[in-house]
Parts: sequence; structure tokens; C-alpha cells
Amino acid sequence: MPDERPAKKEPKKLLLRLDPAVHEAIAKWAADDLRSVNAQIEYALRMALTQAGRAPKRSD
Repeated sequence: MPDERPAKKEPKKLLLRLDPAVHEAIAKWAADDLRSVNAQIEYALRMALTQAGRAPKRSD
């Protein structure tokens, strides 16, 4: 029987320029939370979207 689960969406890739001090602060925060810098940035963006009432709808 073929796998009938929906295909997982590929994450979008983008180039992000950050002030070195901002990167350092995010890197320290990520280390404290045991996340990668990339995961920490996505976490912070999702928190900001939720606070602004603009969180994306879940696609589970």
C-alpha cells in the first residue's frame, strides 16, 4: 500500500543580515534553550507573530 501521508513542505531559505551584537545575543539565547540559532530565530518570529495576532494556521 503506498504511503498516503501528505508531502512535507520544504522550509523556505533566505539570507538574513544581522547586526553582530544581535547575532551574539540570539546565539547565547539559543544555547540557553538548547536550540540552533536558526531554530531560535524561527521561535522568536513565531512568538512575535502570535503576539501580533498574525500566527500562521497550523497545517498538521
